[in-house]
Amino acid sequence: MISENVKKILNEQINKEFYSAYLYLAMSAFFDNMGLYGFANWTKVQAREEVDHGMIIFDYLVDQNTNIELKQIDVPDTDFKSPMQVFEKILEHEKYVTSSIDAIAHLSLEECDLASLNFINWYLKEQIEEEKNTGDIITKLKLFGDEQASLYLINKELAKREYKKHEYS
Repeated sequence: MISENVKKILNEQINKEFYSAYLYLAMSAFFDNMGLYGFANWTKVQAREEVDHGMIIFDYLVDQNTNIELKQIDVPDTDFKSPMQVFEKILEHEKYVTSSIDAIAHLSLEECDLASLNFINWYLKEQIEEEKNTGDIITKLKLFGDEQASLYLINKELAKREYKKHEYS
């Protein structure tokens, strides 16, 4: 049975996942306005994945026959300056999400809620991938700079990303 403390922290994580989707949509709009449609695509796909992440937690709580407590989603920062700055913010945000997921795992273990610990392990692995993918893009932006030709090539690469529904496995 899910503990009250784990239920609370998972409800908070749903909000964080939906906030993440809003943040990525704001970033997508920034890139669309710049004409960097590949960057916009990458962040839009990321937003859809964050919604999936929130819904997976939502469904887990429903399966645990517990209450869902949806809270207001904060308005994301939209003061973006450059592709590099956006991806640095993405990495910072993903590290924040990782620390939040780590806290859920720690609390689940502390509360001896092994079902929730097993459940959250999927997210721990997912966060490794999220940080790596963002770091790879930052590396490319650092290597090639903000020159138009470089941005064009990175933009072209990011345009190839396709949405694949995230499911708990």
